[in-house]
Amino acid sequence: MKKIKSAMTLIQSVLVILMMGFVTVMIIRIDALQGTARVINYAGIIHGATQREVKLEIAERPNDQLIEYLDEILNGLKFGGGKYNLVSLKDETYQQDLDEQMKYWQVLKDEIYKVRNIGYENTEIVDISEEYFRMADQTVFAAEDYSQSIATGLRYLEFLSTADISILIIIMIARYVENARIRRKNSQLEQQAYTDQHTGLPNKSRCESFFNDPEIMNQPIGCIVFDLNNLKTVNDRLGHSVGDQMIANFARLLRNSIPSPHFVGRYGGDEFMAVIYDGTEEQVSGILQKLEKEVKEFNHMHHGGSEYLEISYACGHAVSTDYPNCSFRVLFDRADRSMYENKITSHNHRK
Repeated sequence: MKKIKSAMTLIQSVLVILMMGFVTVMIIRIDALQGTARVINYAGIIHGATQREVKLEIAERPNDQLIEYLDEILNGLKFGGGKYNLVSLKDETYQQDLDEQMKYWQVLKDEIYKVRNIGYENTEIVDISEEYFRMADQTVFAAEDYSQSIATGLRYLEFLSTADISILIIIMIARYVENARIRRKNSQLEQQAYTDQHTGLPNKSRCESFFNDPEIMNQPIGCIVFDLNNLKTVNDRLGHSVGDQMIANFARLLRNSIPSPHFVGRYGGDEFMAVIYDGTEEQVSGILQKLEKEVKEFNHMHHGGSEYLEISYACGHAVSTDYPNCSFRVLFDRADRSMYENKITSHNHRK
């Protein structure tokens, strides 16, 4: 199990690192794609602007500013930056096509100057410009292909990122489910560790946990200690199974008489303990009266059977308001002493 958890942790860490890498590359790619869009736009502008320049020259309306504009764009496309903040695409085919276009642009400019000197009828400006336009279109196509390759790479990265996230989510869900299972198992084990299997009440360990809880005395507390009177006699004469049934019956009567959220636990073999939160003398007395009534009704229902089946108990209690600043241990000892006094009194009374 530990090896599986370690492997899942390692896989999760690798997937997170991969995701960070994917995101970084995607950001770079998206930035490159945005720059490529500007390149395609300005590479297309060259075609139209050059066509206009040729028409102006043929019409004997020279425009050196337009030639400078085209020079600026071509230099920006080749080397990046410049007046129009262009980028230089890192694509071999595009760079080769751009180099050929720029060389032929110089040929076209030489022909333009010829037109200015001898007239366009005596030059090859139309044929040269057509060839130049073809080259310009080829450069645009190369930029578009490069842009498409970036977009394809982005889609591939998106697919990998989606797969990465999906696996991460599956691992996280699996770990959450496993942790929930472990928490539930631990809760069950903890409950079993603090539960008396015979009565279903909290066991002695849980009862004694109150002794180490300093906050329990931050509110008025009532502590009641109970002890079955005739359990040993029942065990000796009728067997331990009958004694166990008596313990279970008394535990059920205690739980019925002492409502939640007050605490009821089995402290020992025939001893029980109750903690009454916000407890007062009146409240504790009311609970004990209710228990006495429940026990009488139970014994009445079993009247006619063996006298040893009837429940008889001793009890004692103490409330924290009677012992200011005492610990729960002291309060328990006071209740326990009161229970023994009640047990002795009841025993003498039966005599």
